[in-house]
Amino acid sequence: MKILHFYRTYHPDTFGGVEQLIRQMAVSTTRLGVTNEVLTLTRSKEHPELEFEGHKVHRARLNFEIASTGFSWSALSRFVELAREADVIHYHFPWPFMDLAHLLGRIKKPTVVTYHSDIVRQKLLLKFYQPLKYWFLNDVDRIVATSPNYLATSPILERYKDKTEIITYGLDKSIYPQPALDTLNKWRQQLGQRFFLFVGMLRYYKGLHILLEAAANTSMPVVIVGDGPVEAELKQQARALGLNNVHFLGALPEEDKVALLTLCYAMVFPSHLRSEAFGISLLEGAMFGKPMISSEIGTGTTYINLADQTGLVVPPNDPGALRNAMQFLWNHPQRAEEMGRRAYERYQALFTSEQMARGYVGLYQRVMENSAGRMAQLSSV
Repeated sequence: MKILHFYRTYHPDTFGGVEQLIRQMAVSTTRLGVTNEVLTLTRSKEHPELEFEGHKVHRARLNFEIASTGFSWSALSRFVELAREADVIHYHFPWPFMDLAHLLGRIKKPTVVTYHSDIVRQKLLLKFYQPLKYWFLNDVDRIVATSPNYLATSPILERYKDKTEIITYGLDKSIYPQPALDTLNKWRQQLGQRFFLFVGMLRYYKGLHILLEAAANTSMPVVIVGDGPVEAELKQQARALGLNNVHFLGALPEEDKVALLTLCYAMVFPSHLRSEAFGISLLEGAMFGKPMISSEIGTGTTYINLADQTGLVVPPNDPGALRNAMQFLWNHPQRAEEMGRRAYERYQALFTSEQMARGYVGLYQRVMENSAGRMAQLSSV
């Protein structure tokens, strides 16, 4: 069984949540006998094809971007070529160029879409894109929602509930590097014994401006790992607030990130908009047995983090509530430890890559069988 994943960015160019999900999916389904390939866009002029952890990555040159949507003319022809050889095309939504490629390529192969997020911010452009979006979602065979929370609250998925099923994200801890003792000691000495950790791209919907306000006038250390479009304004806000307890570490190698996940006291994840559909780094916190703080935004964040069980859940865009939650965990270490233990148990029960892989392999097999049945009916007419 050969699967072609199509998404706008991927390793080694970017390391966001969807890229991590595709990586985990490819590695875990490969163990079940699936051959995975990924087609993505790149700014690099070198290495158009790479081998990455047992699967091939095809990289088409990015030509231009409109509202964060990458376009590539070479990707259109490359997509058609690779689709011919694939048994199933696995799309990762949203990416309007992908919908266009599906239309222009006249793809007739079995198709699966993982619906990672509604489009929240681009209201004006969404009006022009909407006809293409609905045509695309009507045309594909099956849609996957990544949590029951998101399926229940997305008006788009509500239109397609008869062709939508739930397969949650899953992670495999064994593919994360084991940090060296020197690396652990380095961060322990630099950051101390207890700190709150955020990991992720620094984007508008991550709510980090709320976290900075929550950290003001406290002594609780907060560590922010990642870079992104709002990094400069966040650092300016931190200076204006006089935050000596907030540490911006930028993007770090995977070993350092794992060291910080190992050492941190708790994960704080203040995303306040529905663009945050799941929260891979929040799930990483659960995998490392950490208590979590997140906001109730009707998405997968509160499917990972159950209020008062695996952590605390606060209203979105409420610095005071976030500060109170952080102070509660800080002042109740035994309760925090219990929540971290439950978070790890929930990860093991629901969010392993093995469970995700079995779900997707079963789905691939069903869409292939349904497609073969349709072709047989057509040929008999």
